[in-house]
Amino acid sequence: MTLLIGVDPGVNTGIAVYSEGALQLVESCSAIKAETFILKTVSECENVKVLIEDARLRTWFGSAGRERLKGVGSVNRDCSRWEEFCEHHQIEYQLIHPKNNKTKIKATEFKRITGWSKRTNEHGRDAAMLVYGIN
Repeated sequence: MTLLIGVDPGVNTGIAVYSEGALQLVESCSAIKAETFILKTVSECENVKVLIEDARLRTWFGSAGRERLKGVGSVNRDCSRWEEFCEHHQIEYQLIHPKNNKTKIKATEFKRITGWSKRTNEHGRDAAMLVYGIN
């Protein structure tokens, strides 16, 4: 069975682990902490796949101002860095288009969908939805 790790890149990196038909972890942390976690997990488990939300594929930004667009550029850079990280460490990964992920859901809906009752934030939930329910 493959252990799936979802990553929502950003300053607050969302990370989630899905295995054996259930979420095992949903949190957000720094990118370096997420990378360290992934390296440790890959060294301990045989079948690991990382699914990364790739904001570079997003083509809609609404009527965002300059500051918001600067944030978009930062997340785009983070996505490139995650891709480079996985390739450098020869970790199996897949880039997921944001439109193919159910994002920005509220905690109550997340709990209803997944059964995860521990505290979450938007970043962790976005990461979890990348991997939740995938066999």
